Amino acid sequence: MGDLELGRPSIEIPYGLIPGFPRVRVAGHPGRLSLIGRMAVLRGRVHYYEGHSMDEVVRPLRVLARLGVESVVLTNAAGALSRALKPGDLMMITDHLNLMGANPLRGGPNFLDLTSVYDVPAGLRGVKRGVYAAVSGPTYETPAETRMLRALGADAVGMSTVPEAIAAREAGLRVVGISLITNAAAGVTKRPVSHAEVLATASRARTRMAALLRRILSEREA
Repeated sequence: MGDLELGRPSIEIPYGLIPGFPRVRVAGHPGRLSLIGRMAVLRGRVHYYEGHSMDEVVRPLRVLARLGVESVVLTNAAGALSRALKPGDLMMITDHLNLMGANPLRGGPNFLDLTSVYDVPAGLRGVKRGVYAAVSGPTYETPAETRMLRALGADAVGMSTVPEAIAAREAGLRVVGISLITNAAAGVTKRPVSHAEVLATASRARTRMAALLRRILSEREA
């Protein structure tokens, strides 16, 4: 997710000033590291579909892990596969399908247990739960691919998050994943899918997403 209001940062650093950080190019991703109290907030990410390596995709998260971060909340914009999900819904990720054709741990370390990748906080009213399917992009899914992903058990689909979740678990971090449902996947409705729709829905849901993040983070600090 992009520029959520989580508080006034004490320090804000553009990614371009951090050695080794990849350049962010996708609209909606500011590309800044903000320090807000005890939180480090990565405002924006790079994606595998942009031509970056998996190492570059997960490098910012690995830097934070080396600096002592113990828990991470990963957010994304996703398309609804399940008819129970509507644009504007928030979905806690309970599990994922890695269909990107790549893995950030390729070359080692090997055989990481992914039985329980995501922590799912209890008692969050108004927040749905589901399985997130990660595809490589950069195109949106076809109607046939939507039917396939549903058959595989996915509730939402996107082009991020799973590499960072895998790298975070390898680093021993606790992981919470949240999808903002920004659109219906191709074939769910007759409307075409567009990035403009994704950005518009994300903008409208910023306040709700920020409130959910503040609640989760405050409970972890308690």
